[in-house]
Amino acid sequence: MGRAAGVVSRVRDALPTAWAATWQWAVIAVGVALAAYLVLEHATTSSVLAAAALAALLVGAVLTWSVPLAIALMATPVVFVTERLAVGGADLTVSDAALAAGFGTVVLLGSRRFSPPMRAMLWLNAIYQFSTVFTVIANPFPQNTVEWFHAWLLISGALVLGWGLGRAGYARLSMLLLLGMLGLIAAGTFATAALNALQGHGLDAVYPLWPWAMHKNAAGGALALGVFLVYARPEWLGLSRRWTVLLVCVFGAALLLTQSRQAIAGLLGALFILIIRRGAAGHALFLTVLAVPAVLLLVQSVIEQFASGNQFNSAYARLDWMREVYALWKLSPVFGHGLRYWYVHPWAHFQPPQAELEVAASAGVVGLLGFAIMWAGFVIVLWRVAPRYGAVALGAVVLRITAAQFDLFWVAAQVSVPFVVAGICLGAQALAVSTGDGQYWAPPKDARQSTAERRAAARRSKARDRRNPRLYDRAYSSTPKD
Repeated sequence: MGRAAGVVSRVRDALPTAWAATWQWAVIAVGVALAAYLVLEHATTSSVLAAAALAALLVGAVLTWSVPLAIALMATPVVFVTERLAVGGADLTVSDAALAAGFGTVVLLGSRRFSPPMRAMLWLNAIYQFSTVFTVIANPFPQNTVEWFHAWLLISGALVLGWGLGRAGYARLSMLLLLGMLGLIAAGTFATAALNALQGHGLDAVYPLWPWAMHKNAAGGALALGVFLVYARPEWLGLSRRWTVLLVCVFGAALLLTQSRQAIAGLLGALFILIIRRGAAGHALFLTVLAVPAVLLLVQSVIEQFASGNQFNSAYARLDWMREVYALWKLSPVFGHGLRYWYVHPWAHFQPPQAELEVAASAGVVGLLGFAIMWAGFVIVLWRVAPRYGAVALGAVVLRITAAQFDLFWVAAQVSVPFVVAGICLGAQALAVSTGDGQYWAPPKDARQSTAERRAAARRSKARDRRNPRLYDRAYSSTPKD
């Protein structure tokens, strides 16, 4: 009770100071939100959400005078929002608008001296963009050209946004902002699940209705990324063990409520990569215990869908879509039918449900080759990056490409957010290396210590410190000893 009373007392004492420093910005945020809502001209939940996102970006613009990357910081959590902006009839998501605003801010006000890993990632994306130029030329329709720039923004733009924040020293803050938005998505998932239970729907898959309407796979992909980031818990994030356990349970429970099979598959792939890259053999057994029943449940659910004979469930529907996409691809196998062809092609009105099939039908064999080079290169580059930063970046990217084997690929937040995370990691690494802390690339395998060797070295170091503390003080303390 005494500790709780102390916490309450400190919070009560801090509130006046905090309010005095923030009330002006709160008033600005409310005013901007109301103005944006009136500009949007639609009294719907989507317009309220879009107004809130625009308010965050505009407050960031006001703060830019004192904090140069304020817009990029405000854009970080907003990149999850896939609602459409109802401004002037533009078909633009809130996520894309935030990503473009944050990218432009970093280009104008952030560091553009990219590290070697960052340059390699950008060049790999450039290879893919070059391979898809041919389908833009061969299939001249507006959506094709627009999507070519959009695809570049989703990867390179997201990388640059994250890089600028990490390089400026905002890695921890930007990651906490991402986790905060994921907490809202988890809360919306729980609220929707409770509403479904009250309406008698039982354990049906949850499609969150708040803070905005989301498909179960969109919510599941976001929550899977949250589980991974919290479980990875890089030491520069500064997340305590208590918060780690709590958030893993919250995000994990919300993920299970969505019943998103591809998100769970992506999460398992990312966790295995994390454990292998860090050499944390002690966690392998724990992950295996979790993974085996999860894999069995995924396989069992797919078998049940095929055994049900229902031709309209997700398993049968995907098989039909894949057959149709393959038949369509054969009509233009080299350059494809154009990016976002399903908006204009009379034979197809759906986005292919698998990454490589989508690229093959859209950009042909040429685009598929560039796609394979890009993703293989991403994995190789991030694998070579020092694990302190590269393990989290690699896991986030692997999570997305694994989930994309079973679901839509070019969905704004689903693609951009993992690359924002990767950019944050690479930017934070560049900042650390600039101060002499660490190096960009991991040492060769024969130069590394095994887990047992590292533990033995740590034990020997502690034993030496206990035997001769005065020697330790003289060697490492900044204060001279008599």
